[in-house]
Amino acid sequence: MAKVTGIGGLFFRSKDHVALGKWYEKYFGIKTVGSGEVWKTEAGTTVFAPFKADTKYFSEPQQFMVNFRVEGLDEFLETLKADGVKIDEHREEMSMGKFAWVYDPDGNKIELWEPTPESN
Repeated sequence: MAKVTGIGGLFFRSKDHVALGKWYEKYFGIKTVGSGEVWKTEAGTTVFAPFKADTKYFSEPQQFMVNFRVEGLDEFLETLKADGVKIDEHREEMSMGKFAWVYDPDGNKIELWEPTPESN
């Protein structure tokens, strides 16, 4: 039976897509299409969760939020903070792992997740 095997891409608009692409490459190691390379991820859990239209989990007018799995969340946040990246001071830790949130230069909220070994 035919089936979907994973997420093949993420596409979104930006007023300065070149600068934003460079920002994602610098901090997240993601190569953009124009670089001639593709970004390969490690195997792990991917959550697909449509939210109610009035969710407070991320603010309007943002219609989506990307969640990145990370290793060494606290160290990663220190690196971002040292470079002046906007960081939400709220943190959460639960059975699935540790969570933090940052904002890209366009103001998009990004969720960072350090999964526990059991949840990955």
